Amino acid sequence: MALPKELLQILACPKCKEEVKEVGMFLVCSNCKLAYPILEDVPDMLLEDAWELEKAEKEKFKHNLKL
Repeated sequence: MALPKELLQILACPKCKEEVKEVGMFLVCSNCKLAYPILEDVPDMLLEDAWELEKAEKEKFKHNLKL
């Protein structure tokens, strides 16, 4: 299920403050090359939980993480 458009408009990468885009099960910052997992419709925007963009791409932007 996609995140609400209103939520995506206010979310920003916690590292660089640039916009993030929803790709599969992640919010992606193309500036930092980080992918933040979305867990059960809740974005996990903690830097320590972010995946390198390359890893998310390799996994086709899917994960099996749970809250």
